[in-house]
Amino acid sequence: MPRLAAIDCGTNSIRLLIADVTDGTTTEVLRTMKIVRLGQGVDATGELAPEALERTQQALEEYVEIMKREHVTDLRMVATSATRDASNREAFFGMAAKLLGDVVPGLQAEVITGEEEAALSFQGAVADLPADQEPFCVIDLGGGSTEFVVGDAEGNIAGAFSAQMGCVRVTERIMRSDPPTETEVEIAADLVKDQISTATTLVPISEARTFVGCAGTFTTIAALALGLEAYDPQEIHGARLRLEGLRPILEQLITSDAATRRQQPVIHEGRADVIAGGAVVVSGILDMMEDLAGATELVISEKDILDGIIASIATR
Repeated sequence: MPRLAAIDCGTNSIRLLIADVTDGTTTEVLRTMKIVRLGQGVDATGELAPEALERTQQALEEYVEIMKREHVTDLRMVATSATRDASNREAFFGMAAKLLGDVVPGLQAEVITGEEEAALSFQGAVADLPADQEPFCVIDLGGGSTEFVVGDAEGNIAGAFSAQMGCVRVTERIMRSDPPTETEVEIAADLVKDQISTATTLVPISEARTFVGCAGTFTTIAALALGLEAYDPQEIHGARLRLEGLRPILEQLITSDAATRRQQPVIHEGRADVIAGGAVVVSGILDMMEDLAGATELVISEKDILDGIIASIATR
């Protein structure tokens, strides 16, 4: 059976999924993540920082060894927001090509557009949801961007938009104090509101019946909402959270400092300093869900762009 691998290198983390695919059925073998903060300072300098490239290279070297050990036969690596914005992105792609070639000769990482990122995230996020809950609105909140995509269970996309807001971008651009000041939070909320306004003009979000949140900010907030003592993907995946119950959690994340957030066992150490920015984005998203669609709950998915990438390899 083919053993496939997907790598997603975003602004904050680099993630790996290895899966077996047989007769259209996907069986997860391994899923792992490392915080490398590739997008460190990109919003201000327009370049990938040398130390960020070094962290990413070290993580990718580990992933290559894992893929070789697991006898991966084909893979696809995509790079999203940070590399789309960086003037020196070729340094990243040269490094990635050299390492990936040890697994599949000639393979290179790909820069994908925000729209393709949204479509792949959608495909992964709705895989376990029943068709009678469509149309779905999948919201993939990353480090540098947030994708909004509406579609049905068959994967037909009605609209998609990549908003230039994410937990790292909002933190580095605006919420630099620890904890953030009230003024910083207000400015960040205005940015989020503007980006969401654009999304709602381009994507038929009001037609969505089910809202799905995926990626690290959403899943971490879900772990807090569920009162987990340790991060447990099985408990988080498919959780349905009442919006009214999320508001106090978001407020606490926004007003506390990074040291206090790190005391929460479900918050990854590399996410503690930027999750307040992510919480401001989530707060704006909840407002949108209530105002546009009268939504009262949010479904959390542990599946996302990685699962969409695996599916894209299996069908190419």
